[in-house]
Amino acid sequence: MENIAKCIVRHRNKILILAIALLIPSIFGYLNTKINYDILSYLPQDCESMKGQNILDEKYHLASVGIMVTNDLSDQEVVQLEKKMEAVDGVKQVFWRDDVLDISVPKEMFPQEVQQQLYSGDSTILIVTFDEDTASTRTMDAIQQIKQISNKECYLGGMSAIAQDTKELANSEMRRYIVIAVALSLIVLFMGLESTVAPLIFMIGILFPIVYNFGTNFFLGEISYITQALAAILQLAVTMDYSIFLLHRYQEEKKKCNNEEAMAKAICATFSSITSSSVTTVAGFLTLCFMQLRLGSDIGLVMAKGVVLGVLCTIFVLPSLLMLFDRQIEKYTHRTLIHELKRLPDFVVRHYKAILVVAVFLFIPMGIAQANVSQYYDLTSSLPSELSSMKGTKELKDKFNMNTTHFILVNEDLSNREMQEITADIEGIDGIESVVSYEKYVGGLVPESFEPQAVKDLFANGGYKMIIANSDYHAASEEENHQIEEMYSILHAYDHDALITGEGALTKDLITTADKDFQVVNVLSIAAIFVIILLTFVSFSLPFVLVLAIELAITVNMAVPYFTNTTLPFIAGIVIGTIQLGACVDYAILMTTRTREELGRHRDIKTAVRIAVSKSAPSIITSGCSFFAACIGVALISRMDMISSLCELLARGALISVISIIFVLPSMLLAGNKLIAKTTRKWPHQERRNNI
Repeated sequence: MENIAKCIVRHRNKILILAIALLIPSIFGYLNTKINYDILSYLPQDCESMKGQNILDEKYHLASVGIMVTNDLSDQEVVQLEKKMEAVDGVKQVFWRDDVLDISVPKEMFPQEVQQQLYSGDSTILIVTFDEDTASTRTMDAIQQIKQISNKECYLGGMSAIAQDTKELANSEMRRYIVIAVALSLIVLFMGLESTVAPLIFMIGILFPIVYNFGTNFFLGEISYITQALAAILQLAVTMDYSIFLLHRYQEEKKKCNNEEAMAKAICATFSSITSSSVTTVAGFLTLCFMQLRLGSDIGLVMAKGVVLGVLCTIFVLPSLLMLFDRQIEKYTHRTLIHELKRLPDFVVRHYKAILVVAVFLFIPMGIAQANVSQYYDLTSSLPSELSSMKGTKELKDKFNMNTTHFILVNEDLSNREMQEITADIEGIDGIESVVSYEKYVGGLVPESFEPQAVKDLFANGGYKMIIANSDYHAASEEENHQIEEMYSILHAYDHDALITGEGALTKDLITTADKDFQVVNVLSIAAIFVIILLTFVSFSLPFVLVLAIELAITVNMAVPYFTNTTLPFIAGIVIGTIQLGACVDYAILMTTRTREELGRHRDIKTAVRIAVSKSAPSIITSGCSFFAACIGVALISRMDMISSLCELLARGALISVISIIFVLPSMLLAGNKLIAKTTRKWPHQERRNNI
C-alpha cells in the first residue's frame, strides 16, 4: 500500500485532470436516468395483485387509470372535456355515460343505482385510461396536459394522478434538499475544523463521487424517487467520514515530515480503517437487495455503488485537492467549537462500568418500545393535502363515497347468471359502495345488438371478465384488508384463479411483503457486517462488541417514535436499521483501530482507550454532526412525509451513534480487553499498568 500511496501523491495532478474529465459523461448519464414515482410497481411479480395488474396492462390497458370528478358542468361541457382528454397523447380512452347512451337521452332513463354511480348533485365522474403504466414518462406528461385543459373545478384522482403529483413535488424539492444539506454540513464543518477552506475542499471532493454515482445509475435503467432524494444526502454524509479521517491524519503526519511524505503516510494509515468500514457499509446496503420489495435493491445498489465511489475518490482525488490548496488550508484558520477533548477520555475510563450498566438497562425497554412503533402503508398519507390528486381523491370520497377501487378479474367462461351472483354477493360486503360489471351496467338497458364495443372491451377482454368494486375504506386499513379477503372467498367459490388488483390489493400485498422483508434484511445486515468485522480484525469477540454498540444506537433511535406517538412509513423499519448500521460502523472501526494501534505502542488498555477517544472523538463528532445536519435540513423542509421521516430518523440516528461509539464502545473495549486479546489475532498483549 505504501508504494500505491506514493504513486497517488506523485501523480496527483494527472489524477485530478482525469477525475474532472469523467464528470462530463456522468452528467449525461444522470440526465438520461429514468425516475420511478410509483412505489407499488416495486412489488414482486408473483404477488396476486401484481398478476392482476399485469393482466390489466396487457389485456385491458388499464394498468394506469385515473378518475376525473367534474363539478358544475353540463353534459355537453363534459362531452367536450372528454373529447379534449381523448386527444391527449398517452390517453387510451375516456369512459363516460355517452359510451352507453347518447346524452340526448335523459340521465333519468338510467337505473337509479347507475345514476348514483355516475352523478352526485352537479358532479359526475369519468374514467380515464392510459396507454402506458403509471410510472411511465408518457403517462405523467398526459396527466399534466389533462390538468391544463380541465378547469379548476375538475379534479383527477387515482394512483396515476398521485404519482404525477409526487413527481412534481419531488422535482421541485430536490434542489432544495441538496442546497440545505450542503449549507448545514458546511456550518458543522466550519465548527469542527480549524481550517476555513477545508470544508469547501471537502464539498468539492464529495461532488465527484456523487456525480459519478448519479451518472452510473443510467446503467440500472431507472431509480425510485426515494433513492434519488436520499442518495446524494446519504453519500455526502458517509463520504464525509472518510474525508475527515484523511485530513486529520494528514495534519497529524505533517508535524513529523514534509507534505508529500505526510500525505502518503496519511493514505496508508487511513486506508485500513476506510476500506474496512466501507466494506461493512457496502455489505449493509447490499443486504437490501434481498428484499422481495424491489425498492430495496434500488436503494441498496445505488448506495453501495456510491460508497465504493466515495472511497475511491477519497483515496485518489481528495489527496490531490488537499495538497493543491494546502497553503490556503493552513493560512485561513479559526478557533473550533469541536476540538480535541481532554476531560471526556478520563470520564469514559473512570466510569466505564457505570456506562455499561446504563447501556444494558437502556437496551431492554427501548427494544420493547421499538417493537411497538406504529407504521403506515397508505402511500397517499405521506403527501400534502393541497395537491390536486389529493383533492380529487377527497372529492371521490365526499361525493361518491369512493376511497379505493378494486379491479376484479374472473374467467370469461362464467355465465351471466354467475356474474350476477358474484356481483350481488360482493355488494353485500361491508364497505363496498358500488359494484359495476358488464352484465349489470348494460344488461337490460339496451338491446345486445346496440351495446357499444367500447363497453364490451372495457369489461371483457383477453379471456377475462372484469368487475369494478368501489370501496368506502382506505387502502392499508384493517377494514379494507378484511374486505379483500371476503371478496376472495366469494370469488374462489366460482373461479379459484380469480384475481383482485388496484390500490387496495396492491397495498395489502405491500404490507405482507414488507413484514417479511423486515425480518430478513435485519438479520442479513447484522450477519454480513458481523462476518466482515470478524475477517477484518481476525477476531471472534470484536464483531459482537462493535455490532452491539451500534445496535444499541439503532434500537434507541427506532424507539423514540413510540414515546413521541409518531407513526412511521413502512419503509423506515426496513431500511433505517441497515443504513444506520452500515453508515455508522465507520465510527466503531475507527475507534477500535486506533485503540489497537495505541496498544501496539506498548501502552496499557486504559491509556490506549484514553488516546483513542481523545484522537478519534473530534473526527467522529464532526462527521456525525455533519451527517445530522445534512439529514435534518431535508427533514425540516420536505413536504413529503416519507422523505422527511426517513431523514429525521437518519439525523437522530447519527447523533445517537456518535454517543454510543464515544461512550459505550470504549467501555466495552475496556471491560472485555482480556477476552478480546485471547480471541483476536495480533491484538497486542500488554501487562496491565496503573496509569490512572
